[in-house]
Amino acid sequence: MKRRHFLISAAAISAGVTIMPRMAFGAEGVVDVYFTSDQNVIDFWTNVVKPKFEAAHAGITLNLVDGGDGPGVAAIGDRALAALASGADPQADLFEGYDTRVNAGAIDQGLFVDFAAAGLANYSKINPLANDIPTRLAYRGSQVLLAYDTTKLDPANVPKTWADLVTWIKANPGQFIYNRPNKGGSGGNFVRRAILEVNGKDPKKFTVDNFTPEFAEEALTPAFAMLNELAPSLFEGGAYTSGNTQSLQLLGQSAVTMIPAWSDQALSAIQQGVLPETTGLVQLQDLGLPGGFTYIAVLSNGANKESALLLADFLLTEEIQSAVLTELGGFPGVSWENVSADLREKFADIIPASIPTFPGGKWETALNDGWYRAVAPNVDPAS
Repeated sequence: MKRRHFLISAAAISAGVTIMPRMAFGAEGVVDVYFTSDQNVIDFWTNVVKPKFEAAHAGITLNLVDGGDGPGVAAIGDRALAALASGADPQADLFEGYDTRVNAGAIDQGLFVDFAAAGLANYSKINPLANDIPTRLAYRGSQVLLAYDTTKLDPANVPKTWADLVTWIKANPGQFIYNRPNKGGSGGNFVRRAILEVNGKDPKKFTVDNFTPEFAEEALTPAFAMLNELAPSLFEGGAYTSGNTQSLQLLGQSAVTMIPAWSDQALSAIQQGVLPETTGLVQLQDLGLPGGFTYIAVLSNGANKESALLLADFLLTEEIQSAVLTELGGFPGVSWENVSADLREKFADIIPASIPTFPGGKWETALNDGWYRAVAPNVDPAS
Protein backbone atom coordinates (compact mmCIF):
# COMPACT_ATOMS: atom_id res chain seq x y z
CA MET A 1 0.00 0.00 0.00
CA LYS A 2 1.31 3.43 -0.85
CA ARG A 3 2.40 5.26 2.24
CA ARG A 4 0.94 8.72 1.78
CA HIS A 5 -0.15 11.39 -0.67
CA PHE A 6 0.53 15.10 -0.22
CA LEU A 7 -0.10 18.32 -2.12
CA ILE A 8 0.09 17.28 -5.76
CA SER A 9 -0.15 20.41 -7.86
CA ALA A 10 -1.98 20.57 -11.17
CA ALA A 11 1.37 20.97 -12.91
CA ALA A 12 2.71 17.89 -11.21
CA ILE A 13 -0.35 15.90 -12.21
CA SER A 14 0.11 17.04 -15.79
CA ALA A 15 3.73 15.96 -15.61
CA GLY A 16 2.66 12.63 -14.19
CA VAL A 17 0.51 11.95 -17.24
CA THR A 18 3.67 11.71 -19.30
CA ILE A 19 4.92 8.66 -17.42
CA MET A 20 3.02 6.28 -19.70
CA PRO A 21 4.73 6.81 -23.07
CA ARG A 22 3.64 4.71 -26.00
CA MET A 23 6.73 2.57 -26.46
CA ALA A 24 7.31 -1.14 -26.58
CA PHE A 25 8.28 -2.69 -23.27
CA GLY A 26 11.62 -4.46 -23.46
CA ALA A 27 12.72 -2.30 -26.41
CA GLU A 28 16.45 -1.87 -26.90
CA GLY A 29 17.75 1.23 -25.14
CA VAL A 30 14.53 1.73 -23.16
CA VAL A 31 14.82 1.05 -19.42
CA ASP A 32 11.43 0.01 -18.05
CA VAL A 33 11.12 1.31 -14.47
CA TYR A 34 8.17 0.24 -12.30
CA PHE A 35 7.18 2.23 -9.20
CA THR A 36 5.45 1.34 -5.95
CA SER A 37 5.92 4.87 -4.56
CA ASP A 38 3.52 7.81 -4.54
CA GLN A 39 2.88 10.26 -7.35
CA ASN A 40 5.25 12.86 -5.93
CA VAL A 41 8.12 10.38 -6.33
CA ILE A 42 7.12 9.56 -9.91
CA ASP A 43 6.96 13.30 -10.60
CA PHE A 44 10.50 13.64 -9.22
CA TRP A 45 11.73 10.98 -11.60
CA THR A 46 9.78 12.50 -14.49
CA ASN A 47 10.98 16.05 -13.94
CA VAL A 48 14.47 15.50 -12.50
CA VAL A 49 15.92 12.01 -12.88
CA LYS A 50 14.71 11.22 -16.39
CA PRO A 51 15.89 14.39 -18.17
CA LYS A 52 19.21 14.48 -16.35
CA PHE A 53 19.95 10.81 -16.95
CA GLU A 54 18.95 10.88 -20.60
CA ALA A 55 21.06 14.00 -21.18
CA ALA A 56 24.07 12.22 -19.67
CA HIS A 57 23.48 8.91 -21.48
CA ALA A 58 22.67 9.45 -25.12
CA GLY A 59 20.65 6.65 -26.68
CA ILE A 60 19.04 5.49 -23.41
CA THR A 61 15.43 6.35 -22.58
CA LEU A 62 13.60 5.82 -19.30
CA ASN A 63 10.06 4.44 -19.48
CA LEU A 64 8.51 5.33 -16.09
CA VAL A 65 5.51 3.22 -15.16
CA ASP A 66 3.27 3.48 -12.09
CA GLY A 67 3.07 -0.12 -10.89
CA GLY A 68 0.11 0.72 -8.68
CA ASP A 69 1.43 -0.59 -5.37
CA GLY A 70 3.68 -3.25 -3.86
CA PRO A 71 1.47 -6.23 -4.81
CA GLY A 72 1.15 -4.87 -8.34
CA VAL A 73 4.91 -4.77 -8.86
CA ALA A 74 5.29 -8.10 -7.05
CA ALA A 75 3.10 -9.64 -9.77
CA ILE A 76 5.50 -8.23 -12.37
CA GLY A 77 8.32 -9.79 -10.34
CA ASP A 78 6.58 -13.16 -10.49
CA ARG A 79 6.25 -12.75 -14.25
CA ALA A 80 9.96 -11.93 -14.46
CA LEU A 81 10.80 -15.04 -12.43
CA ALA A 82 8.80 -17.18 -14.84
CA ALA A 83 10.59 -15.46 -17.73
CA LEU A 84 13.94 -16.27 -16.11
CA ALA A 85 13.09 -19.95 -16.17
CA SER A 86 11.87 -19.89 -19.77
CA GLY A 87 14.45 -17.48 -21.16
CA ALA A 88 11.75 -14.99 -22.17
CA ASP A 89 11.93 -11.19 -21.92
CA PRO A 90 10.44 -10.02 -18.58
CA GLN A 91 9.66 -6.60 -20.12
CA ALA A 92 10.94 -4.91 -16.98
CA ASP A 93 14.36 -3.69 -15.88
CA LEU A 94 14.19 -1.84 -12.57
CA PHE A 95 11.78 -1.76 -9.62
CA GLU A 96 11.57 1.34 -7.40
CA GLY A 97 10.47 1.11 -3.78
CA TYR A 98 10.77 -2.66 -3.73
CA ASP A 99 11.75 -5.52 -1.45
CA THR A 100 13.31 -8.35 -3.43
CA ARG A 101 12.35 -10.84 -0.69
CA VAL A 102 8.71 -10.58 -1.70
CA ASN A 103 9.02 -12.96 -4.65
CA ALA A 104 9.51 -16.42 -3.19
CA GLY A 105 12.70 -18.07 -4.45
CA ALA A 106 13.64 -15.12 -6.66
CA ILE A 107 16.87 -14.20 -4.87
CA ASP A 108 18.10 -17.81 -4.73
CA GLN A 109 17.34 -18.25 -8.42
CA GLY A 110 19.28 -15.10 -9.30
CA LEU A 111 16.43 -12.91 -10.54
CA PHE A 112 17.89 -9.72 -9.06
CA VAL A 113 21.32 -8.18 -9.55
CA ASP A 114 23.71 -8.37 -6.59
CA PHE A 115 24.73 -4.71 -6.29
CA ALA A 116 27.71 -5.50 -4.08
CA ALA A 117 29.21 -7.41 -7.02
CA ALA A 118 27.94 -5.16 -9.83
CA GLY A 119 30.91 -2.77 -9.85
CA LEU A 120 28.97 0.45 -9.38
CA ALA A 121 31.33 3.41 -9.01
CA ASN A 122 29.19 5.04 -6.32
CA TYR A 123 28.17 1.96 -4.35
CA SER A 124 30.57 2.67 -1.48
CA LYS A 125 28.87 6.04 -0.88
CA ILE A 126 25.63 4.44 0.39
CA ASN A 127 24.79 5.33 3.99
CA PRO A 128 25.76 2.38 6.25
CA LEU A 129 22.46 2.91 8.09
CA ALA A 130 20.78 1.78 4.87
CA ASN A 131 22.60 -1.54 4.62
CA ASP A 132 20.20 -4.38 3.91
CA ILE A 133 20.66 -7.24 1.46
CA PRO A 134 22.82 -6.83 -1.68
CA THR A 135 19.89 -7.17 -4.10
CA ARG A 136 18.46 -3.88 -2.77
CA LEU A 137 20.09 -0.48 -3.31
CA ALA A 138 19.05 2.45 -1.13
CA TYR A 139 18.77 5.71 -3.03
CA ARG A 140 16.63 7.89 -0.75
CA GLY A 141 15.17 7.92 2.73
CA SER A 142 12.54 9.52 4.90
CA GLN A 143 12.28 9.79 8.64
CA VAL A 144 9.90 11.27 11.15
CA LEU A 145 11.34 14.34 12.86
CA LEU A 146 10.07 17.28 14.88
CA ALA A 147 8.73 20.33 13.05
CA TYR A 148 8.31 23.47 15.16
CA ASP A 149 7.50 27.17 15.02
CA THR A 150 10.73 29.11 15.53
CA THR A 151 8.77 32.28 16.29
CA LYS A 152 7.44 30.60 19.43
CA LEU A 153 10.35 28.28 20.27
CA ASP A 154 13.97 29.39 20.04
CA PRO A 155 16.00 26.79 18.09
CA ALA A 156 18.58 26.96 20.87
CA ASN A 157 15.98 25.56 23.27
CA VAL A 158 14.38 22.92 21.08
CA PRO A 159 14.44 19.44 22.69
CA LYS A 160 16.91 17.00 21.17
CA THR A 161 16.35 13.94 23.36
CA TRP A 162 13.17 12.04 24.18
CA ALA A 163 13.41 13.02 27.85
CA ASP A 164 13.75 16.69 26.93
CA LEU A 165 10.79 16.38 24.53
CA VAL A 166 8.55 14.92 27.24
CA THR A 167 9.64 17.68 29.62
CA TRP A 168 8.90 20.34 27.01
CA ILE A 169 5.44 18.94 26.20
CA LYS A 170 4.46 18.95 29.88
CA ALA A 171 5.85 22.46 30.38
CA ASN A 172 3.94 23.79 27.35
CA PRO A 173 0.44 22.34 27.57
CA GLY A 174 -1.65 22.51 24.42
CA GLN A 175 1.34 23.15 22.13
CA PHE A 176 2.03 19.61 20.86
CA ILE A 177 -0.09 17.14 18.92
CA TYR A 178 0.41 13.90 17.00
CA ASN A 179 -1.92 11.91 14.81
CA ARG A 180 -3.51 8.62 15.74
CA PRO A 181 -1.06 5.80 14.97
CA ASN A 182 -3.33 4.02 12.48
CA LYS A 183 -3.97 7.25 10.56
CA GLY A 184 -0.47 8.20 9.49
CA GLY A 185 3.16 7.35 9.98
CA SER A 186 4.24 10.55 11.72
CA GLY A 187 2.05 9.85 14.75
CA GLY A 188 2.56 6.12 14.46
CA ASN A 189 6.31 6.54 14.61
CA PHE A 190 6.02 8.94 17.55
CA VAL A 191 4.29 6.07 19.37
CA ARG A 192 6.98 3.64 18.19
CA ARG A 193 9.67 5.95 19.54
CA ALA A 194 7.92 5.88 22.92
CA ILE A 195 7.97 2.08 22.78
CA LEU A 196 11.68 2.07 22.02
CA GLU A 197 12.31 4.54 24.85
CA VAL A 198 10.90 2.20 27.50
CA ASN A 199 12.68 -0.79 25.99
CA GLY A 200 16.25 0.39 26.34
CA LYS A 201 16.27 2.40 23.07
CA ASP A 202 17.02 -0.90 21.33
CA PRO A 203 15.20 -1.46 18.00
CA LYS A 204 16.79 -4.92 17.73
CA LYS A 205 14.46 -6.15 20.48
CA PHE A 206 11.60 -6.15 17.96
CA THR A 207 11.38 -8.35 14.87
CA VAL A 208 8.50 -9.63 12.80
CA ASP A 209 9.21 -13.15 14.03
CA ASN A 210 9.50 -12.55 17.77
CA PHE A 211 5.96 -11.31 18.37
CA THR A 212 3.97 -13.04 21.07
CA PRO A 213 0.96 -11.62 22.93
CA GLU A 214 2.89 -11.96 26.19
CA PHE A 215 5.96 -10.10 24.93
CA ALA A 216 3.78 -7.41 23.38
CA GLU A 217 1.99 -6.88 26.69
CA GLU A 218 5.31 -6.59 28.51
CA ALA A 219 6.94 -4.28 25.95
CA LEU A 220 4.05 -2.01 24.99
CA THR A 221 2.25 -1.42 28.28
CA PRO A 222 4.89 0.94 29.77
CA ALA A 223 4.93 3.00 26.57
CA PHE A 224 1.17 3.36 26.58
CA ALA A 225 1.35 4.45 30.23
CA MET A 226 3.88 7.14 29.29
CA LEU A 227 1.71 8.39 26.41
CA ASN A 228 -1.38 8.34 28.60
CA GLU A 229 0.45 10.53 31.09
CA LEU A 230 1.30 12.96 28.29
CA ALA A 231 -2.27 13.18 27.00
CA PRO A 232 -3.49 16.06 29.25
CA SER A 233 -0.59 18.21 28.00
CA LEU A 234 -1.47 17.78 24.34
CA PHE A 235 -3.51 20.14 22.16
CA GLU A 236 -7.00 20.64 23.59
CA GLY A 237 -6.13 18.50 26.60
CA GLY A 238 -5.70 15.24 24.72
CA ALA A 239 -6.69 15.67 21.07
CA TYR A 240 -5.15 13.69 18.21
CA THR A 241 -5.22 14.55 14.53
CA SER A 242 -6.66 12.24 11.91
CA GLY A 243 -3.57 12.18 9.73
CA ASN A 244 -0.15 13.56 8.76
CA THR A 245 -1.58 16.45 6.76
CA GLN A 246 -3.89 17.68 9.52
CA SER A 247 -0.94 17.89 11.90
CA LEU A 248 0.95 20.01 9.37
CA GLN A 249 -2.07 22.27 8.97
CA LEU A 250 -2.32 22.90 12.72
CA LEU A 251 1.35 23.82 12.84
CA GLY A 252 0.98 26.07 9.78
CA GLN A 253 -1.95 27.84 11.47
CA SER A 254 0.11 28.39 14.67
CA ALA A 255 -2.46 26.39 16.62
CA VAL A 256 0.44 24.35 18.03
CA THR A 257 4.17 24.91 18.36
CA MET A 258 5.49 21.44 17.56
CA ILE A 259 4.46 18.22 15.82
CA PRO A 260 6.12 15.02 14.63
CA ALA A 261 6.23 15.08 10.81
CA TRP A 262 7.68 13.09 7.94
CA SER A 263 10.86 14.74 6.71
CA ASP A 264 9.78 14.79 3.07
CA GLN A 265 6.29 16.12 3.82
CA ALA A 266 7.64 18.85 6.08
CA LEU A 267 10.34 19.96 3.63
CA SER A 268 7.84 19.95 0.75
CA ALA A 269 5.34 21.92 2.83
CA ILE A 270 7.96 24.58 3.57
CA GLN A 271 9.01 24.77 -0.09
CA GLN A 272 5.38 25.14 -1.20
CA GLY A 273 4.47 27.71 1.45
CA VAL A 274 2.06 25.43 3.30
CA LEU A 275 4.37 25.82 6.29
CA PRO A 276 6.09 29.18 6.81
CA GLU A 277 9.81 29.60 6.26
CA THR A 278 10.10 30.14 10.01
CA THR A 279 9.38 26.42 10.52
CA GLY A 280 12.28 24.63 12.19
CA LEU A 281 13.12 20.95 11.81
CA VAL A 282 15.10 18.89 14.29
CA GLN A 283 15.87 15.22 14.92
CA LEU A 284 16.30 13.60 18.32
CA GLN A 285 19.95 12.81 18.90
CA ASP A 286 19.73 10.12 21.59
CA LEU A 287 17.71 7.86 19.28
CA GLY A 288 16.02 9.27 16.22
CA LEU A 289 12.35 8.93 15.48
CA PRO A 290 11.74 5.92 13.21
CA GLY A 291 11.93 6.00 9.45
CA GLY A 292 13.61 4.09 6.68
CA PHE A 293 15.10 4.01 3.21
CA THR A 294 13.60 3.33 -0.20
CA TYR A 295 15.34 0.76 -2.35
CA ILE A 296 15.59 -0.14 -6.01
CA ALA A 297 16.14 -3.56 -7.58
CA VAL A 298 17.48 -4.43 -11.03
CA LEU A 299 16.36 -7.58 -12.84
CA SER A 300 19.22 -9.80 -13.94
CA ASN A 301 17.30 -10.94 -17.04
CA GLY A 302 16.06 -7.52 -18.13
CA ALA A 303 16.73 -6.70 -21.77
CA ASN A 304 18.42 -3.48 -20.69
CA LYS A 305 20.16 -4.63 -17.52
CA GLU A 306 23.40 -2.77 -18.20
CA SER A 307 21.56 0.47 -18.83
CA ALA A 308 19.55 -0.09 -15.65
CA LEU A 309 22.81 -0.45 -13.74
CA LEU A 310 24.02 2.84 -15.22
CA LEU A 311 20.80 4.36 -13.89
CA ALA A 312 21.33 2.81 -10.45
CA ASP A 313 24.81 4.32 -10.28
CA PHE A 314 23.50 7.67 -11.53
CA LEU A 315 20.97 7.80 -8.70
CA LEU A 316 23.87 7.84 -6.22
CA THR A 317 25.63 10.84 -7.76
CA GLU A 318 25.85 14.09 -5.82
CA GLU A 319 23.61 15.80 -8.37
CA ILE A 320 20.68 13.43 -7.82
CA GLN A 321 21.24 12.96 -4.10
CA SER A 322 21.19 16.72 -3.63
CA ALA A 323 17.97 16.87 -5.63
CA VAL A 324 16.46 14.24 -3.34
CA LEU A 325 16.87 16.82 -0.58
CA THR A 326 16.00 19.99 -2.44
CA GLU A 327 13.37 18.79 -4.93
CA LEU A 328 11.80 15.75 -3.32
CA GLY A 329 12.21 16.66 0.34
CA GLY A 330 13.68 13.27 1.22
CA PHE A 331 16.93 12.18 2.82
CA PRO A 332 19.92 11.12 0.72
CA GLY A 333 20.59 7.42 0.32
CA VAL A 334 24.33 8.13 0.48
CA SER A 335 26.24 9.13 3.58
CA TRP A 336 25.92 12.83 4.32
CA GLU A 337 29.60 13.51 3.65
CA ASN A 338 28.79 12.77 0.00
CA VAL A 339 26.31 15.67 -0.07
CA SER A 340 27.50 19.22 -0.76
CA ALA A 341 28.78 21.18 2.23
CA ASP A 342 26.13 23.89 1.88
CA LEU A 343 23.32 21.33 2.07
CA ARG A 344 24.96 19.61 5.05
CA GLU A 345 25.01 22.96 6.82
CA LYS A 346 21.45 23.81 5.83
CA PHE A 347 20.07 20.49 7.10
CA ALA A 348 22.45 20.03 10.04
CA ASP A 349 19.65 19.73 12.62
CA ILE A 350 17.96 16.85 10.83
CA ILE A 351 20.97 14.72 9.92
CA PRO A 352 20.16 11.50 11.78
CA ALA A 353 22.64 9.70 13.97
CA SER A 354 20.26 6.74 13.86
CA ILE A 355 17.25 5.65 11.84
CA PRO A 356 15.45 3.08 13.98
CA THR A 357 12.87 0.78 12.45
CA PHE A 358 9.97 -1.12 13.97
CA PRO A 359 8.36 -4.26 12.52
CA GLY A 360 4.87 -4.43 11.08
CA GLY A 361 2.62 -7.46 11.00
CA LYS A 362 1.25 -8.48 14.39
CA TRP A 363 3.33 -5.81 16.11
CA GLU A 364 1.51 -3.10 14.18
CA THR A 365 -1.87 -4.56 15.08
CA ALA A 366 -0.92 -4.80 18.75
CA LEU A 367 0.40 -1.22 18.71
CA ASN A 368 -2.73 0.26 17.17
CA ASP A 369 -5.22 -1.76 19.20
CA GLY A 370 -3.31 -1.22 22.44
CA TRP A 371 -3.00 2.53 21.89
CA TYR A 372 -6.75 2.95 21.48
CA ARG A 373 -7.48 0.86 24.56
CA ALA A 374 -4.88 2.40 26.86
CA VAL A 375 -4.32 5.94 25.57
CA ALA A 376 -7.44 7.04 23.70
CA PRO A 377 -10.31 4.77 24.81
CA ASN A 378 -12.90 7.41 23.91
CA VAL A 379 -11.74 7.69 20.28
CA ASP A 380 -13.31 5.49 17.61
CA PRO A 381 -10.51 3.81 15.63
CA ALA A 382 -12.65 3.93 12.50
CA SER A 383 -13.48 7.64 12.79
